[in-house]
Amino acid sequence: MKICAFRLQTHQWCFLLCNVILFHALLFGGDIVEEFLLQSSPAAYTDRFVLEVRERARKLDLTEARVNNSQLYPINTEPCLHHQDLLILTVVLSSPGNLSQREAVRKSWANQTSVHRVAVRTLFFTGPSPLGAEQDIMREESVRYGDIVQFEGVSRGDWQRGHWEQVKMSLRWILLFCPQARFIVLSEDSVYLNLPALTTYLLGLRTNPDDLYLGRVIHKAAPERNPDKSYYLPYQVYPDKYLPDYCSGPAFLLSQDVVRKVYVAAEDVSLPLPSDVLIGLCARRAGVVATHSARFSGDRHIRYNPCCYDFLFSSAGMGAGLMGVAWQDLGAGKGRGCGMLETYYSLVVCKAMTYLDKLSFLNNDNTQG
Repeated sequence: MKICAFRLQTHQWCFLLCNVILFHALLFGGDIVEEFLLQSSPAAYTDRFVLEVRERARKLDLTEARVNNSQLYPINTEPCLHHQDLLILTVVLSSPGNLSQREAVRKSWANQTSVHRVAVRTLFFTGPSPLGAEQDIMREESVRYGDIVQFEGVSRGDWQRGHWEQVKMSLRWILLFCPQARFIVLSEDSVYLNLPALTTYLLGLRTNPDDLYLGRVIHKAAPERNPDKSYYLPYQVYPDKYLPDYCSGPAFLLSQDVVRKVYVAAEDVSLPLPSDVLIGLCARRAGVVATHSARFSGDRHIRYNPCCYDFLFSSAGMGAGLMGVAWQDLGAGKGRGCGMLETYYSLVVCKAMTYLDKLSFLNNDNTQG
């Protein structure tokens, strides 16, 4: 009887262990596989077009373009002039009317100019406003905070085209006014960005890497061939079976040299695609390979948990209220100080709850506000 009982208990332990392993495989397996399979590898630049783009990027000189900057950027603060060694410049793409969201970002993670004794800066990049009152508010914001850049030239009737134009103009501004920033984060005002965690990661790199294009990589996404759907791409316009690997918005990181290469490669790119996909297309044209990090959330909102957010680089879909909560819980930029087991448990919880949030009948999470 004792032998049978021992065998039964052994089977129970094996069953329990198998279920624990299966649970973790389902929860973290995708991220683990992505981390190994979607890492960039040394590229051999043998394609003539790639070599031409990289050479044009190396020789790019926008000095003369500064003359017309008052027309291109009617509101133009230059937060990089006093930082000769700026590690991270975060460019937050925003709309003129999103004042409350910009205020939430300013009062939370953007309220940092130094992290781990290195300089970081954040600015908001907006398009023009047809409303005079809204434009006046933007100018008052610029005077008060010194973190607004506004540009002209967006077609407001085509949001998709306008957003891509906003991205390209922000890249141009970076090259003109902040070429000393080593890394650029392109983000949106609905993202919570963990600058201390991202800074620690960058400082831990053995060398200052070129060709760093870092984010949550989308691998082998198929182009939309249905003419009734958004982002329709006819075969004649884009014959490839898959879209290029790209870092999912609304937050990813580029090294300064990649900004230059993408800007040059983007000169004649106007496909009806989201901006993050177009960045990936331009990166491929410049011979830059996307590097995957599961610590970027991509376009997903991660269910809030302090230790989980202390580990992640970004979370999308953050309302003004939750940004303030996260900022206070994470020590106002000093970090939470979570232990290994606490971080592990928190990642399990927030990842499981995020998956559950995808189910429409459970998606009643009101914590984003």
